[in-house]
Amino acid sequence: MSQIKVGFVGYGNSAKTYHLPYLLPVKELEVYAFLQRSAAPSAEDAKPGSHCTVDFPKARHYRSANDFFADPAIEVVIVTTHTDTHAKFARLALEAGKHVVVEKPFTSTSEEADALIALATDKKLLLSPYQNRRWDGEFRTLQHLNQKDALGTITEAEIYYDIDNPPWIHLLSAKDYTPGAGMLFGLGSHTLDQALVLSGRPKSVTAFLKVLRGIDNDIQERQTLSGMTYEDPKFGVNPEDEYGILTTYGQFDNSQIYDEASRKYAGRYPTLNGYNQGYYEMVANSVRRGKPLEVDAKTSRDGIRLMELARESHNKGATIQWS
Repeated sequence: MSQIKVGFVGYGNSAKTYHLPYLLPVKELEVYAFLQRSAAPSAEDAKPGSHCTVDFPKARHYRSANDFFADPAIEVVIVTTHTDTHAKFARLALEAGKHVVVEKPFTSTSEEADALIALATDKKLLLSPYQNRRWDGEFRTLQHLNQKDALGTITEAEIYYDIDNPPWIHLLSAKDYTPGAGMLFGLGSHTLDQALVLSGRPKSVTAFLKVLRGIDNDIQERQTLSGMTYEDPKFGVNPEDEYGILTTYGQFDNSQIYDEASRKYAGRYPTLNGYNQGYYEMVANSVRRGKPLEVDAKTSRDGIRLMELARESHNKGATIQWS
């Protein structure tokens, strides 16, 4: 069976840091084309990372959206442009008959999300927001323990990202809110997606929005930024000093921490390896074998609706019922 030809819209930090390192290991996917407005650099300026033609000389380079979307060979379009253009390019791809992966935030409003979902359904095409944080080692470990009933009935969960001095802090300078902008639509897209995966739709939303600036602590991103690639056997592996503390009852994997007298397990529990390439394995399985998408657009649409209700709750100082 031939490889699935993939076309990227955009070739900035998103494509280079958050998508390509996890797509390239999936051999069923071929990086076939890029829509990048800038012209190919001259020979003296052709440095790695400067342009798609430098890093992927065999791929097609389009500077026109019309030409890019008209290429019949492209099966899957990956939208990695600025957040306020995600919905626009996703719509163009669907209208051209392409399956679509779109960076978060999926859209700026739940109304836009509903329209894209309806279009994808009508055309029988796949539409998947890039909720790759479901494959973070920490979240995979949480789901693993939840499936083993190590946590009992979950009544409260704290989901956050924490690191000092994020390199993109200077970009967050806007004083006024606009739909699709800010941390709520940024990392908040992943936080709320994880909450929805764990617990489903809420009955109501109570939100207090504050400016707390941080960046994610996923090992895969740190390794990618340091230059490590997926060929390294340590890629995605968390160091032991970053393992979480688990206290629960019952026999668990690390039996030496299990106390026979109290039947209690207490100690550091190994974090499962991060495996972001699992997202693109899912895409390939859906395109070629019709497997259901684990990351469907409807859940991400609910995440955007959560953001809208959270802002309404914050502005009114009240609990808002889900609608």
